[in-house]
Amino acid sequence: MFGVVFPDRSFPMDISAFSQIDTFHWILDMNTFVGEAYDQVREICIFLLNSFTLPPDKALAVYIQSPGSEFQFCGAVTITRPSVVLTLNWPEPGGQLQLTGPDTAPLSAKIGVSVEDLAALPSLDVAAEKGVERVAMKVGENLFNYMQSFCGVDGSKLIVPMDILDRWFKKFRERAKRDPDFLKSFRL
Repeated sequence: MFGVVFPDRSFPMDISAFSQIDTFHWILDMNTFVGEAYDQVREICIFLLNSFTLPPDKALAVYIQSPGSEFQFCGAVTITRPSVVLTLNWPEPGGQLQLTGPDTAPLSAKIGVSVEDLAALPSLDVAAEKGVERVAMKVGENLFNYMQSFCGVDGSKLIVPMDILDRWFKKFRERAKRDPDFLKSFRL
């Protein structure tokens, strides 16, 4: 049906590495895969196997869960997009971490996969949307820091030169042309 690879961390694994919850849901316990260092696993590649045909209105959705937190949607594969590399932005562990007793297994991080209606899922380009948001925030931070170095204070108001935006943009463009890694640093 499907397989996964954790880039730089694993060989391809098929559905047998997952525990099947029911006909349409599977869970991979990250404790059995990497132990407590689950948050060091930053990417997953999920792909449909050749022998599996997913209906056009369905998707295999991927979710992640840190210990004690809710599942969080990461992305999905469809028949028209049969493989994808997803960034795993693990949620903060939840407050239930101390609720395990001596006779219970510790809570662990999990990756969930489920067959779902394509129309019910959020945008499948979640990583790109978050990437654009990160770039916008970093550019805004760069502008703020630049402007702050020229600010004067008049009571409760900040005073900046009128041409500050033009000067910042000119400097920004010149640095981007001169240093190819400059813009790449905004994607982190």
